[in-house]
This record gives sequence, structure tokens and C-alpha cells, in this order.
Amino acid sequence: MQHDLHLDAYVSFTLAILLLFVGKACTRRFEVLRRYSIPEPVIGGLACIAVVSTLYLVFGLKLDFQLGARDVLLLYFFAAIGLGSDIRTLAKGGRPLVILAVVASVFMVMQNLLGMGVARSFGLDERAGLLVGSISLTGGVGTTLAWAPHFVKDLGILNAEAIGLAANMAGLIAACAIGGPIATWLMRRHRLASSTDGALEISVRHEDESHARLDYHSVLLALLWLNLALILGRGVSSAIAMTGLRLPDFVGSLIAGIVLRNVSARFTKQRGQLWHWDRMRPGVALISDVCLGVFLTMALMGLQVWQMNGVALFVLTAAALQILMAIAFTVFVVYYVMGRDYESAVICAGFGGIALGSTATAIANMTAVTREHGAAPRAFIVVPLVCGFFIDLVNALVIGFMGR
Repeated sequence: MQHDLHLDAYVSFTLAILLLFVGKACTRRFEVLRRYSIPEPVIGGLACIAVVSTLYLVFGLKLDFQLGARDVLLLYFFAAIGLGSDIRTLAKGGRPLVILAVVASVFMVMQNLLGMGVARSFGLDERAGLLVGSISLTGGVGTTLAWAPHFVKDLGILNAEAIGLAANMAGLIAACAIGGPIATWLMRRHRLASSTDGALEISVRHEDESHARLDYHSVLLALLWLNLALILGRGVSSAIAMTGLRLPDFVGSLIAGIVLRNVSARFTKQRGQLWHWDRMRPGVALISDVCLGVFLTMALMGLQVWQMNGVALFVLTAAALQILMAIAFTVFVVYYVMGRDYESAVICAGFGGIALGSTATAIANMTAVTREHGAAPRAFIVVPLVCGFFIDLVNALVIGFMGR
């Protein structure tokens, strides 16, 4: 007999913080987790999945978390990314941005071809393979839910939503696990030097945690500008929606943060004025790190492994092949076309999130790498912009063409 236990938003949010502490404690205790740059939220999130799954499968108790705070945390996080984006770095990111967008687009087609091949081998409509391809893996939950009615009503694939959500779950967990090890392997294989220049875009390096310098003014100033970015971001998102484009809400916050950082800095260059980036940077880095950590923890908390019931063999087979292809493509294609340097290794850590998880997963992987090896400013511009702008647009075209 199944029983449901509903945990309200405050309890769910508090539990996410506790799980993040668990992940941080494990990272400090086990050097191997730092060596391979496993994101701290992943450890706590996977622990939650294990406990929740055991309660459901063994005792019939289903925990229902209220996770609405995730959306707000994601907006704060991308506003912080925007505020940390110097226009000079953006200018340098033009060519790599185009290259990564093209490479990611090619990979989406490969994902779908592989998924369709697996579907045929299982005797299914080959278009069901799109649900274990770019729809669920590159597109994520939102894209899966948006396309599921089309597959059910127009194509007659009745369990389309279950297949897509199960594949997304498998991909998200894998994306969290492969990014750091890929970057670590590339750095050792090609003898790449760690970065020693500049502060991190998010958080601080592991060895600097106990020496991070924060004060009341820097945190309050960061909160002020982050909220201004969120307010302006709502207007940007509304303007984008008026053009007919459907982009995630965090894109507006990202653009707003970039505009605020670079426009206001031109008029407030003297110390002591309201905008002073060097004074504010530690506060922004702290808030963005907390928001990303809690967001990813909550994202993993919401996964329900029993959703794979009935589609597990097909989904797991497809997911295993997709993961292997993503690793090979990242190591042998993405690394080389992105420059064969430390920044490209960090981008490779993020490509697992692009290909299998989500934008937040990509950033979490890159953050874990930079905390161990140093800053990579170009990577933190290129990857969010590719994920936010180009991936969803290209994915919609690819799905529409291959799913006819």
C-alpha cells in the first residue's frame, strides 16, 4: 500500500541546504572527489535519491517535495553570471561561441540518429528515439513535456512522456558525473597547466575557502544589483517573448546582468560609488555559488527512479550508448575544436551538461573544475550563451524535421 508524504516548500528548501552540506563534507573528506571535480550538490542529491527510492520501493512511502524555489534560484544564478561578464571577455568569446554552437548542433543530430537506431532495434517506432535523444537530453524536462503531447496524439507513442522523463533523469545523473573526470583526464593527458590568474566566476578555490574575504557591504551591494538584474530581466524576457521566440526565463536575467555590469561600470569608475565591481565580486560569487548548489541539489531531489518502470530496458540501453557517445565526442572533437588549452578542458566539463543534462549542470561541472584548477572566464561566457540562446532554437528545428 502506497502512502504519500508531502513536504512543503520550507521543509524541502531546508532539506536541500542540509544535503548540500553533506556534499561539501564528503568533498572535504574524500580527496578523490576533489581530484575528479565531482560537483558537491551531486553527492547530496544522489544520497537523497537513494533514500527516497528505498522508502518508495521497500516501504511504499512516496515523498513529495515542493521545489518551486528552484526557478528563483536559477534566475539569481544567471543574473550573477551576467554581472560577472566583462564586455572585453565577451568580445573574445565570439569565435568560440559560434564554434561551440555548431558543434552542439551537430551532436544533437547524432543523438537523435543514435536514439532512432536503438528504438528500431527494440521494435518501436523509430521516432520514439527522439525521446531518448535531443528532446530529453539536450532539451531537458521542459522540452520533454512540451513535445510529449505531439508524440502521443499525432504519432501514437502513448508512453512518450514516461520515456522522455526517464531518459532525462538518466542523462542528468550521468552529466553530473562525467564532466569533472573528463576535464581532469584531458588536463593530465595533454599536460595542461592550471590557471592562476583572476578570481573565480563562481565561488572560490578549495584552498581559499577559509580565507575568502566578505563583508556586509559587498553582500548587500551584490543583493541590490542581483535584484536589479532580475527586475530588468523580466522586461527582457517579455520583449523576447513578443518576437515569438520561446527561450528560458534565465536568458533574460543573464542579458540583464551583462547590460547592468558593462553599462553602469562606464559611469561609476571611482571607488566608493554605488557600483564597484572589485568590492562586490566576493558577494556575487558567494550568492551565485549558494544558488547553483541548492538549485542542483533540488533538481536531483525531484528525480523519481520508479518512473522508469515499463520503459527501463529501452531507456537505459539508449542512455548508456548516449553517454559513451557524449564522452567520445567531447574528448575527441570538442576539446580540439575549442582550442586545446585549459579553457577548452573546462568547456569540455560543461559539454556533458549541454549534451546530457541542463545548463545548470554544465555550469556546476565547470565550477567544480575551476575550484580545483583556477579561473576560466571565457568558458563561463560561451557555455551559458550557447545553452541559453542557440540550443533551444536549433533543437526545436532538429526535432521538428526529424520527428515528421
